[in-house]
Amino acid sequence: MTSADLLTAARDLLESPALGNVGGWPRAVALLTRQALEKALDEFWAASPTTVGLAACSSKTQLTCLPAYLNSGTARQVSYVWAALSSACHYHAYDLAPTAGELAGWIGAVITLLTVIDGNVAERASSGLSQGT
Repeated sequence: MTSADLLTAARDLLESPALGNVGGWPRAVALLTRQALEKALDEFWAASPTTVGLAACSSKTQLTCLPAYLNSGTARQVSYVWAALSSACHYHAYDLAPTAGELAGWIGAVITLLTVIDGNVAERASSGLSQGT
């Protein structure tokens, strides 16, 4: 699945949760959204021979390296959204599930970030950076 497919599945589940998944749908939406973000980062790293190895690193390592390849504001937003989604994916008896508003906001942020990342990949490709020059 592509990152866009994962986001579509997350949006569909957010808009109409399955009856059999009454209590678990918020975390399922968060998980699909986080997977979409991680997939987009993997595609971002794979776009250049100089960064292809970063796709095999942990997500925290990738997020630490991201400011060197994207503007710092975008890199900070990616890190924040990833941390919020990671926290929302984990069930703890004392935590409330994320609200539909929070989930919609995170999905929107990931869509924006995917647009920025896709634009950056295209820019790197057109400038010859993906060719190792």
